[in-house]
Amino acid sequence: MAAVKGFSVRFRGKHLFFINIPQILLYVFLGLFVCFTALPLIYVISTAFKPMDELFLYPPRFFVRNPTMSNFGDLFAALDNTSVPFSRAIFNSLFTSAVTVVLTVIVSAMAAYGMVKHHPRGSNLIFNLILVALMFSPHVTQIPNYMIVKNLGLINTYWALILPKIAVAFNMFLVKQFLEQMPDAYLEAARLDGANEWQLFWKIVMPYVRPAWATLVVFSFVSNWNDYFSPLVFTNSDAMKTLPLAIQSIAGGPGAASLATAGSMAASTFVMTLPTVLIYTFMQSKVLSTMSYSGIKA
Repeated sequence: MAAVKGFSVRFRGKHLFFINIPQILLYVFLGLFVCFTALPLIYVISTAFKPMDELFLYPPRFFVRNPTMSNFGDLFAALDNTSVPFSRAIFNSLFTSAVTVVLTVIVSAMAAYGMVKHHPRGSNLIFNLILVALMFSPHVTQIPNYMIVKNLGLINTYWALILPKIAVAFNMFLVKQFLEQMPDAYLEAARLDGANEWQLFWKIVMPYVRPAWATLVVFSFVSNWNDYFSPLVFTNSDAMKTLPLAIQSIAGGPGAASLATAGSMAASTFVMTLPTVLIYTFMQSKVLSTMSYSGIKA
């Protein structure tokens, strides 16, 4: 006996539409799953606008009853009262994140292009080393990174926050997997027209892997924007503090938030989350395209 997949809706003997029951159940399940995954983000937004009395209610309320902007005022006032203005921390975060994103996209694309399309001697060994590097946390390399940065005399400079994050194993792996889908005929046709390697890279390869480097923009910016550990290790000057480190300094360190700073910390969580959500919203189609081409399951 065949399973019933749905039924047809008719009006006065005319077929109007067909209701597919399995498809409706699938959409309901996906809708509930989306709502569930969105709950932490909604809670962050709601908490940022809660007045002090609602922040310490027990049991806590999920949605704010009396929204207020006082938490953001307290956050900006606390940051302005530090030795370095709030605008400097914003600039440090934006500058280091933007430069790191640009350089890591270029370096990852160049490395992937060389391994995939030129097959130099030892390329398989290099790729295997990249796979091995994916199994380790980036914090494992913090001590050798610090020693290299210190010996180069880059402590308390922007390069100390940028250089260790340019060549990332995951970024190279992502672009390589995407670039393997590119037909060699594109490059051969361009070579017949007289294009050199630089022209091939900038005019053929980079446009082709645009979804991949758009994905790198999202991943790299998010990781750099939210990183407070690297500035903590590589800098000891207030002028070099990034926004996450400046916010942690207000609370006295991770996990040290007090009653006086609870509102500021709630607002800071919203401030730190907003740029990453906006970037992913605008580039989510590119991210999904890259995941499907590279064989990575999102």
